[in-house]
Amino acid sequence: MTLAAGIILVLIVVKWAAQVALERLNERHVAARSDAVPAALKGIIDEATYAKSVAYTLAKGRLSRFDDTYRAVILLLVLFSGVLPRAFGVFRGALGGSAWAMATFLFAVGLALALSGLPVDWYEQFGLEQRFGFNTITRRLWWLDRLKGLLLSLLLGYPLLVLVLKCVEWSGSAWWLWAWGAVFAFQLLVAVLAPVLILPWFNKFTPLPEGSLRDRLLALATRTRFLAKSIQVMDGSKRSRHSNAFFTGFGRFRKIVLFDTLVEQLTEPELESVLAHEIGHFKKKHVPKMLVFSACSSLAGFYLVSLLARQTWFYEAFHFKPGGIAPALLLFGLLAGVVTFWFSPLAHWWSRRYEYQADAFAARVMNETQSLIGALRILNEKNLSNLTPHPIYSGFYYSHPTLLEREQALARKVAGGCSKSEV
Repeated sequence: MTLAAGIILVLIVVKWAAQVALERLNERHVAARSDAVPAALKGIIDEATYAKSVAYTLAKGRLSRFDDTYRAVILLLVLFSGVLPRAFGVFRGALGGSAWAMATFLFAVGLALALSGLPVDWYEQFGLEQRFGFNTITRRLWWLDRLKGLLLSLLLGYPLLVLVLKCVEWSGSAWWLWAWGAVFAFQLLVAVLAPVLILPWFNKFTPLPEGSLRDRLLALATRTRFLAKSIQVMDGSKRSRHSNAFFTGFGRFRKIVLFDTLVEQLTEPELESVLAHEIGHFKKKHVPKMLVFSACSSLAGFYLVSLLARQTWFYEAFHFKPGGIAPALLLFGLLAGVVTFWFSPLAHWWSRRYEYQADAFAARVMNETQSLIGALRILNEKNLSNLTPHPIYSGFYYSHPTLLEREQALARKVAGGCSKSEV
């Protein structure tokens, strides 16, 4: 084993150890508060629901520990067993070294890794989620979803891989810049077309029926100057009892989407406050800001691949012959998470900051906080959210603040006052 391979091995093990330690830290933190509803949560959640949320959190923690260990073992076997260079040799010998052949190799490896994760995904859906009453999907639909995902990967992902590899042939040393441009343009195109062509392939969308709720939500969109093509209800209940709301698309293709479970769980003012929160993300330009960040990150990633592709040690660490961009892309994709994991607290801090801003926007639009607080309480209760995560754990894994953190932030906004001109 080379020095580079040894360092990478240590980094993978250290990341796995950190994940396991974080899960255990959070489990001990939650279990220590499981005897009774904490004082800060009294009046928010009843004893039975709190006990069930603790049990759900601990069960998810155990599954996450197993999943982290399982995926780390798979990664180590894939990287250090020699299976990748042997498979690369087989593909190259049978299909040649064209962009199409190398894309086939990359796609096949991605498919094999996805298949290796199916047992855990199956247990999560039909074991854990079923046990806690969330699962509503049939086994047939579960497999059908994965088949559709595979077909989408073939129709969209595979040609994109070919295009990236073609950029290497066409652009020489500047390939990484052109490849990044192709990927970024593809992401924008998918964001525009997904609401029209992709999402309806998985879920049924129906217009929100005429009535007081539709009038209320359209009035909210009008006074916040949020132009949307329609308000639609998605049949999320055919897969899970978890609930959500979002808007998708750009320009005239933008539409507001409510899970049918959400419509059933919340009152009209609460649904209005949830939509106001989502509109807050739009008005505060959170989506384009995150898109710019994603674009910069992927640009840095492609540049780093271009540097690694010129390093002999990078190939030799995993028994590849130096040269060829496909192995470099594959190895970078497999190893990127080992590094980005340590930056997740920063990314989640940024995301939580946006959530606070969207909450504050919703409070100003509604001119009160109780509707949003009521909605957040119901959503946390119905989803059995972890109400008392360890702060370090939530820093690594939570893109949203906890219920108490959001309520406290809203209380500070009320105490400090807010300007209607900010809406």
